[in-house]
Amino acid sequence: MAGAAAAQDLPRPLTDDDFIPFDMEQAAIGHQLFYDPILSGNQNISCAHCHHPDFGTSDGLSLGIGEGGQGLGPDRTPGSGADKIRKRIPRNSPGLWNLGAKDIHTVFHDGRLSISDVYGNGFNSPAQEWLPKGLNSILAAQALFPLTSQFEMAGNVAENQVTGAVHDRIDKGWPILAKRVRTDPRYGAAFVAAFDEVETTEDITITQIANALAAFMALEWRSTDSPFDQYLAGDSSALTPQQQEGMNLFFGDAECASCHSGPLLSDQKFHALGLPPFGPGKTRQWDPYARDVGRVGESNRLEDAYRFRTPMLRNVSKTAPYGHNGAFPDLEGIIRHHLNPRESLAAWTPDMAALPKVPWLEKVDFIVWEDSREMDRQRHKIDVAPQELTDEQIADLVAFMDALTGTTIDRPKFGVPAGFQP
Repeated sequence: MAGAAAAQDLPRPLTDDDFIPFDMEQAAIGHQLFYDPILSGNQNISCAHCHHPDFGTSDGLSLGIGEGGQGLGPDRTPGSGADKIRKRIPRNSPGLWNLGAKDIHTVFHDGRLSISDVYGNGFNSPAQEWLPKGLNSILAAQALFPLTSQFEMAGNVAENQVTGAVHDRIDKGWPILAKRVRTDPRYGAAFVAAFDEVETTEDITITQIANALAAFMALEWRSTDSPFDQYLAGDSSALTPQQQEGMNLFFGDAECASCHSGPLLSDQKFHALGLPPFGPGKTRQWDPYARDVGRVGESNRLEDAYRFRTPMLRNVSKTAPYGHNGAFPDLEGIIRHHLNPRESLAAWTPDMAALPKVPWLEKVDFIVWEDSREMDRQRHKIDVAPQELTDEQIADLVAFMDALTGTTIDRPKFGVPAGFQP
């Protein structure tokens, strides 16, 4: 009966029609830009430092080390001297799989970027009316914001022209970056050849740069050939018996699909799960201390406090650690947390977080736990009801998560450029 119920509720397979068509020539430019520190304020970090294929297009850390850090993945260090980091990245670096899908309308953990006409440019975003027009997708819009973030790529105020301009207004740093790119001999002629609206290098703006990045990410990290996808397409032998048991639980009694629904395995909505808090938080303007209030920071609706966007799940076994802040190191841990968030929160210990040592930030890392009222608010804002599953059932769910891994993700269209320097 469980198998029959699950089969009824399975999503339809993903097809080419589910994805925005992108230009390969533009993607080739985006490929080079993605791995090039030219888009950072101090030219010392690239997109790939926080979204690298070796770590499932994430970085293997709970909270990333951005501008000023050195190295890659879990081995990344926080730098030293005047260049050392001043803050950890407040949230976990999300994977980039299938972000070229047409149905995606909301991105970021708190949904602060969404498709909307509220500002007349197609998006509701932190740039409001200052977001450039002509972007080819929400993915292109998303690519713009790490470039303006002080701790991700822009750098600290007074360190470079970009971050100084962004401090004045969010859109003022983008023309500086665009000038860098169009005057670089590696890029100018390529943009002229790839974009119809670009007749000379002087026509290159941040719009074409963002569109090239989007084309690359969408084509490089489309993943629709996992064993689960093959099963949906009609191959009943694609899943092992254990994976089928996990699938039946996922779409049946475990109720995972109540949030991880549809072909992309996400409802693109926001839910409070009571994840263990730590790090600098994503504070609102008047927050007096480090905390992360989630969706309410964007919506200003109190009922959205501590809610975060449901992630998509293709290749999830490659993107550890898990949660909006990477609180759990493995899939079993995050699944058990979903089953009983309050019990899991009480049992969680700081050593479970993948946080490279940063001595000058240690006092901040777990300071939120010293605020009993804030912790009490978070414990009491949980949107999921406790469930009981056996250890065997949890193992079945983990096996199904493994079945969401694409069979060709180790053969990307472009790959890591030979000259990339971590």
